[in-house]
Amino acid sequence: MLKVTSVSRSFGDHRVLDEISFDVHSGRMTGFLGANGSGKTTTMRIILGVLAPHGGSVTWRGGPITQPVRQSFGYMPEERGLYPKMKVAEQITWLGQLHGLSASKAKANTGKLLDELDLTGRADDKLEELSLGNQQRAQIAAALVHDPALLILDEPFSGLDPIAVDTVLRVLRDRAAEGVPVLFSSHQLALVERLCDDLVIISRGSITASGGREELRAKYGTSRFELVVDSDAGWLRDHPGVRVVDLDGPRAVFEVDNGQTDQRVLESALSRGAVRSFTPLVPSLEEIFKEAI
Repeated sequence: MLKVTSVSRSFGDHRVLDEISFDVHSGRMTGFLGANGSGKTTTMRIILGVLAPHGGSVTWRGGPITQPVRQSFGYMPEERGLYPKMKVAEQITWLGQLHGLSASKAKANTGKLLDELDLTGRADDKLEELSLGNQQRAQIAAALVHDPALLILDEPFSGLDPIAVDTVLRVLRDRAAEGVPVLFSSHQLALVERLCDDLVIISRGSITASGGREELRAKYGTSRFELVVDSDAGWLRDHPGVRVVDLDGPRAVFEVDNGQTDQRVLESALSRGAVRSFTPLVPSLEEIFKEAI
C-alpha cells in the first residue's frame, strides 16, 4: 500500500499542498480528482521523488521510498516524455532495460504490451509518425514495461478515442486484478466513475473527500427518489416531509426528511393507483465532485 501522510509543499509563499493524507491500496484503482492547479501533479511528483515535501511523509508497504523502490514504480506524465524519433518497440524495450530488465525480458514485455494495446502494427514506426492517441498508448506501454509494483498515471485517457479508451481500461484493470495499486488522475469524470474503486478529491491543496466509490456515494447522497405513477404526481408537493426536485406529469424526483417518509410516499402513491416505478437515486461522481470541492 502507498500511504501519503500529512504532506505539505509550497512554492515561494504559495502553499500548494496543505497536509494532505490518503492511501492507495493494492489491487484497487484510485481516481485522483481535482481542478487544474489543485495539487494533483505536485502530489504525484512528490510520490515519485521528483519534488521533496516540506512536511509529512510518503511510504510504500510501511517503509521509506528509496531509489530502488522508486525504480519499481511505473509513471506516465501528462506531458509526453518519449523520444519522437525513436522507433516505438525499440524505445519501450530500452526503457525496460533502464528499469533493470534483461534485454530478452524487456523485448518480451514490449511485444506483449504492444499486442495488448493494439500497437503491434506500429512497433517499427517512429513515435512522431503515430497519431496522438497512439502516442498516448505508447506512453502507457512505457509505464508498464517493467511490470511495476505501483502505477501512477497523470491523465492517461487524454487524446484517446472511445475504442482506445476501452483498450486502456482493460489493460489497467488487468494490472489491478494482479494486485497492483493504481493511482490515476483524469478530468473525464464518466471514465473515472467506470474505472475507479476508490476516490481522492483535492481542492486548493487540501483533500476534501476520500474513500470507496460507494462509500462516498452514501456519504454525499441525499435521500432522493424517483416515482413514476399512472396519473399526475402533483400531490407530492403537499406531502409532509417531501421536497419535490423535479415534476413532469406522472414522474417526480423528490427528497425526504427521514428514512420513513419514503415508505409513506409509496403508500400514498399506491392508494392513488398504479405505481410504475419507485427508485432511490444515487449521486453521480460529477455531483460528488462538485459538492466536495
